[in-house]
Amino acid sequence: MEIIKTDIEGLVTVQPKVFEDDRGYFMESFKLNLWEDYFPDVKFIQENESKSKFGVLRGMHFQKYPYAQSKLIRVVKGKIQDVVVDLRKDSLTFGETRSFILSDSNKKQLFIPRGFAHGFLSLSKEVVISYKVDNHYSKTSEDGIHFNDQRLSINWKLSKNQIIVNDKDRKLSFNISEYQLSDREIF
Repeated sequence: MEIIKTDIEGLVTVQPKVFEDDRGYFMESFKLNLWEDYFPDVKFIQENESKSKFGVLRGMHFQKYPYAQSKLIRVVKGKIQDVVVDLRKDSLTFGETRSFILSDSNKKQLFIPRGFAHGFLSLSKEVVISYKVDNHYSKTSEDGIHFNDQRLSINWKLSKNQIIVNDKDRKLSFNISEYQLSDREIF
């Protein structure tokens, strides 16, 4: 497993070693002792799986304090554009976005520390993602930013008319500009 730092503190991609032959492949998608060497304070407590069809966009979600979550995302089937927004108000990259292509062919994983909004767009006919979290979900602590918020200028890989968003995500209205000026504790 290779941990590759990005230009945002704490945000890394993970490239597992893949052993392929004419039968298929084998890889260790997660190994606790190696993980603890890099992230001793991150203890995953749950693993979730999501299935989406082409064009589905889920996000941009986050959990507020005290239920903020770190996530380790991987694609089991298909291809996604995974996007994060740094919401850590003391971060040098506060308000910045980053985009990653994760797929079943590149096997790349994305570790997102607490303090980020997260979303993904399905780029293949069918997508199955699996992700680990280090904190429990709380409905009263969930929030999000509209996927097409002009302040973030996210360059989604599909046109707006190809993107499928549910009503809940369409109504997300967290305002990053107001947060920057307030003292609310989110993370």
